[in-house]
Amino acid sequence: MTRRRAAEPPAVSGLLVRPYSGPADLPAIARVTNAEHEADRLPWRTTPEELAAEYSHPSEQFDPARDVMIAELGGEVVAFSDLTWVDTTDGLREYRVSGAVHPNWRRRGIGTRLLHQNEIRARAMAATHQSGRPKVLGLFCGEHQADRQAIAERAGYAAVRWFFEMTRPLDDVPPVPALPDGIEVRPVTADQMRQIFTADVEAFQDHWGGFDSSDESFQRWLDSPSLDLSLLLMAWDGDEVAAGIVNSIYPAENESLGQLRGWLDSVFTRRAWRHRGLARSLIVRSLHLLKQRGMTTAVLGVDAENPSGALGLYERVGFIVQSRGSAHRKPMEA
Repeated sequence: MTRRRAAEPPAVSGLLVRPYSGPADLPAIARVTNAEHEADRLPWRTTPEELAAEYSHPSEQFDPARDVMIAELGGEVVAFSDLTWVDTTDGLREYRVSGAVHPNWRRRGIGTRLLHQNEIRARAMAATHQSGRPKVLGLFCGEHQADRQAIAERAGYAAVRWFFEMTRPLDDVPPVPALPDGIEVRPVTADQMRQIFTADVEAFQDHWGGFDSSDESFQRWLDSPSLDLSLLLMAWDGDEVAAGIVNSIYPAENESLGQLRGWLDSVFTRRAWRHRGLARSLIVRSLHLLKQRGMTTAVLGVDAENPSGALGLYERVGFIVQSRGSAHRKPMEA
């Protein structure tokens, strides 16, 4: 990675960049996000309600009042940016910058300016953090996000990891493989949610990247309008969560995209229970469950270099790569 501090970008005439002012901004953030995703052929959509769950529990790592900026032209919200940080599983403290620019207002320097301001804020935040970890800046680009990729490259970011989104039709779901002796799938109850969250976090400690495992992050998950306990499949070994899949259906996203698609949002197996066929059994169970709920397609995301062989497993149960994305980083001088 090349050390390069982005030059001060030229001013954008009439652009007002202000802090997030509360829930009243959420419809505009959702509108800009969805417009960008549509323009960039990203098959994801969000809603103000989903954003409210994400923004309602500020933490040390992400506080919307501090970390979200809104860009306006003539009183219209045309872009936004956000900043969060995480200690990654490869030993870094990564300050992740993100956001979106409405397609009608692209190529006017707005994205470049927001990235520059985010980097300034990230460096100021990093200067207050006492951490022995190397500090880097990070962002994510979908394969069709040419404008975002160009801005990132000009600022000195380089791709360091690739991810796939994989899909599978649900018209020919195979029989469910048997679970190992002593393992059973039981309905999930509300009092088990913290144990499930902790097990999921633990399982992904072996994987590249990083995530916010704080109490606030747990509460965001509980508040998500898409959370449906009847879609969660957990394999139990006595009182221990051995493996699980967090399945989700996003009705507003499906309506917007004109499809019936269910997500395998998180597929995990804890280390002590790996290589016993748990994941395959739960994946096929998830396909049957989503089909029973009226879905015609299943979708999931995977690290292209997943160390547990997840990519090959997904391919063996019929998933194919639909789209690609890449994580980008650059060192931080702070």
